[in-house]
Amino acid sequence: MLEKNYAKDTQTKYLLILLTLFFMLLCAYYFTTIGLQDAGPGQTLRAIASWASGSLNEGTDAAVNKIILLLRLPRILLAIFAGIGLAAAGAVMQSVTRNYLVSPFTLGISSAAAFGASVCIVFGSGLFFTSDIGIISCAFVSSCLCGLIVYGISRRIGVKPSSVVLAGIALNYFFSALTATIEFFAKEHKLEAVVQWTFGSLNRASWDSVFLTGCITAACFAALMLYCLQLNAMAASDDETVKSLGIDPERLRTIIGLLAVFLTAAIISFTGVIGFVGLIAPHMARLIIGGSHQFYLPFAATLGALLLLLSDTIGKFILYPVNIPVGIVISFLGVPLFIHLILSKRQRPE
Repeated sequence: MLEKNYAKDTQTKYLLILLTLFFMLLCAYYFTTIGLQDAGPGQTLRAIASWASGSLNEGTDAAVNKIILLLRLPRILLAIFAGIGLAAAGAVMQSVTRNYLVSPFTLGISSAAAFGASVCIVFGSGLFFTSDIGIISCAFVSSCLCGLIVYGISRRIGVKPSSVVLAGIALNYFFSALTATIEFFAKEHKLEAVVQWTFGSLNRASWDSVFLTGCITAACFAALMLYCLQLNAMAASDDETVKSLGIDPERLRTIIGLLAVFLTAAIISFTGVIGFVGLIAPHMARLIIGGSHQFYLPFAATLGALLLLLSDTIGKFILYPVNIPVGIVISFLGVPLFIHLILSKRQRPE
């Protein structure tokens, strides 16, 4: 049985999704100029217009326009795409495993990405492996390899929720041990770089990273939305019941899991480890709007984008000029909201 929720009818659910999306976009627009003394209310639009007309380097507000277009907008858009992708991946993983404590990071994706990045940072040599693209590539390949190993092991014993989770937990500890071993022998300056990467940050945002993560997120999210009805059945029934509906649960679990792994690996390769949003946003969405995936999935994605956007902005300004990594802030921000929703859910009559 799908969970009870605050939003009961279809129109209310659509309205809630649209309002959350509008609020997220409003925050994104405001955050492009927050803290800039010479930026007026429409400065972002003027900056975009100056870029479109080829006059970005001209005028008295050229410096402000460059800050908005080259620093603020890429960071904000990367936060939005990363929030959407991580939340959507977490939502579908919880559905196919029927376990609300599961996220893509339970499968060892984050620890594998940290291992790949640390290998590149500590042992890398040459132009490619000492560059950002080399670290991104190593983290991505390592994450995808971990996902393939998890599902390869699971297929040997049947792609059941328990087998996927247990294989993921085993690899999570394995890659964490490998990363810790590398950190133990790393020189001080390289150890600092590894630790900074594992915190999760949007400091490396650029238009190239925004374009790649945006394309991958859009493609994977569209693919996940095609499986909404099957995901409803998977989340609400056991495997035998799902089979009676003409759905192959093992095949669906493999497809959804690999999509979630690919999406997560692509995002954290650019951002570092940002794990909590993939757990908190699906929980919040399920408690507020219910478990029907045609509403639950887009709402979880919107909440994930909003949470990551707010967390990054708070991390930039709360102890200015110190920039707190977004991976730390999202935990401090998300935990109280999560506990409040749990308590509210428990206090409501069933």
